[in-house]
Amino acid sequence: MKTMREIDEKIQNGSAVVYTAAEFKRLIREGAEVSAEEVDVVTTGTCGVMSGTAAILSVPVADPGTFERAERAWLNGVPCMPGPCPNERLGLVDLIVSGTAHAGGGYGGGHLFRDIVEGREIEVLVEAADRSIEAKVTLDDFSYARLFTTRSAYRNYTAYVNTQLTRVKTIFSVTGLEGPCREASVSGCGEINPLQNDPLGLAVGAGTPVLLNGSAGLVTGEGTRSTPERPNLTVIADMAGMQPRYMGGFATSAGPECITSLGVAIPVLDDRQVAGLRILDEAIPLPVADINTRRVLGEATYADVWQRPDREVTYHPEWCEECSTCTVAAVCPTDAFTRETGIDRDRCLACTACLGACQNNALEAGEGSLRVRGRRVPITLRQSGRTLAEDLCRDLKERVLDSRFTFTGGGRC
Repeated sequence: MKTMREIDEKIQNGSAVVYTAAEFKRLIREGAEVSAEEVDVVTTGTCGVMSGTAAILSVPVADPGTFERAERAWLNGVPCMPGPCPNERLGLVDLIVSGTAHAGGGYGGGHLFRDIVEGREIEVLVEAADRSIEAKVTLDDFSYARLFTTRSAYRNYTAYVNTQLTRVKTIFSVTGLEGPCREASVSGCGEINPLQNDPLGLAVGAGTPVLLNGSAGLVTGEGTRSTPERPNLTVIADMAGMQPRYMGGFATSAGPECITSLGVAIPVLDDRQVAGLRILDEAIPLPVADINTRRVLGEATYADVWQRPDREVTYHPEWCEECSTCTVAAVCPTDAFTRETGIDRDRCLACTACLGACQNNALEAGEGSLRVRGRRVPITLRQSGRTLAEDLCRDLKERVLDSRFTFTGGGRC
């Protein structure tokens, strides 16, 4: 049995054997018998819509003494909660912002977080008892800007269908989930998810160093709604080190949601952890439930979602007939598409909402299907980005190999 310190020593001297989750799964599928002696670290990750994301920001808005305390506040129109510290007469406001807060027009907290990380100018409006104060700030102006999750990296999600005749507005659909059982919405990154690869809880817990949207952070404990069967995590990290491509807003028929990414390095101490790491999509259950009642109708696996030839969406401009109004651009939940420039890979989650929107089938991907009540239901929305999660796994692997990430050193960068 190895120790964390021994693995850190191997990381420091350059002898550590590190795999991404995708690389490790490939070995397992090829029939390799891997032992703890042969691998030291496996990097895991997940990326997708995670509603339980929020930020704590300390924002300068005026000179000291300008107003007594903030009563209400908005950033780019997104409502914020002033406090918990009132910052009396300092001209500085502490704000808590939910990733699912709505500003109107499809813009929400997730969009705001990405705009902040990209260094864009943010419009601030503060209402005090006797006046309104306006300011413009960027991330460099914030004395404190940290993102935290109340629940992230669920080990397993539920897929949803609509059994009713009428379309249902829901956060699990971009245009509303059509019924009865005409389409399915799925979430989760399956076999590369951090908690899928640590089923016994040997490696991931309070104090574990992680990458939150690419920034070095820490697990603070279990998340809300966490259960032994469906665990999730609370995590915190500084926004200054985040990478925009791993985060952002996601428009749904019930309002904007928030995209968040989490990368976790699993230290391989003994063969118990190797056994957990051997999990494959084919063995991970994906319950399928009615969005209206949440009653489970059947069960698929994550192989139905991710073991497809084309996880990415491909745009064929030669097939485009240049409709007067581009429905794909209008529907894309991350604003990742225009007819002129095609797909912005830094914004695309490969959710596949565009496929059904294009009347000329100018976009294609291997979106898969689920069997529900004896029939195949096409997956029309993936609210998790497997490719982005795998990219995050590679980023984390590079940090481990470069000795910029260690287990006993707090995951420093």
